[in-house]
Amino acid sequence: MIDKFLQSPFAGLAPWIVMAMLVGPDRFEVAVCAALGLSLLFTFLGHRRGTSFKLLELFDIVYFGALAVIGLFASDALITWLEKWSGEMTSIALVVFAFGSILIRNPFTLQYAREQAPEEYWDTPVFYRINRNITLVWGLAFAVNALAGLFADVVLDQPDEFWTAWIIPIGTILFAVAFTEWYPDAASARAAAAAGDPSEPVPSRSKLIEWIPPYTVAVGIAMLVTDNDPDWVAIALIVLGVVGGIAMRKYSAAKYSASREPAILEK
Repeated sequence: MIDKFLQSPFAGLAPWIVMAMLVGPDRFEVAVCAALGLSLLFTFLGHRRGTSFKLLELFDIVYFGALAVIGLFASDALITWLEKWSGEMTSIALVVFAFGSILIRNPFTLQYAREQAPEEYWDTPVFYRINRNITLVWGLAFAVNALAGLFADVVLDQPDEFWTAWIIPIGTILFAVAFTEWYPDAASARAAAAAGDPSEPVPSRSKLIEWIPPYTVAVGIAMLVTDNDPDWVAIALIVLGVVGGIAMRKYSAAKYSASREPAILEK
């Protein structure tokens, strides 16, 4: 389990997610230390377990190390400014890194994917397309988070606003995680079918949204716990999440039964 995590892009992205989630008023130092600590820890553990050095790991350490050094010598006024804007800075930095890696035709997920896939696939168009699109989705997710943060700071003047600071960023990250897990199998199955081999089933797109019902319930509960009015919206979200979860399970069960019927008939 640990090896699988360290060999995936989640290890390199985790410090950015932690920084984006933690930073806010009176939390700059804590957020930076947590992000830098995770960057160093995951890089150390990865190399101890035989993984190669990744460009994203280097970017993690350099970026969060620079923020940590700035924080040590910054004035109170600068710290206050960083508490307000470093969340957006962090998201924008990762967006630039992600899109930059695509522009130079070396999506940052390629280095992770090559440690999990046989070498014979590394130079294939499908392998490149999979990693380009996964990198693109992560870049877009952090772009949305940057825009949400800018809206909270510039328009609302509320860096810790419930929806823009927590709900939207967590939702975009969950979607990016779901896409990262679903897309490689889906793209590979479609490529095989186009090449005349339809034996590999294409994963259902429902896997991209399976996280939404439980997340909706969690958002409703969070609204009630944190007194984010109106309560009727929170209750409605909880009900929608529960109903959506039941519908999703029934849909998945029906799809599974339908996929099993041909095999049963053949027997």
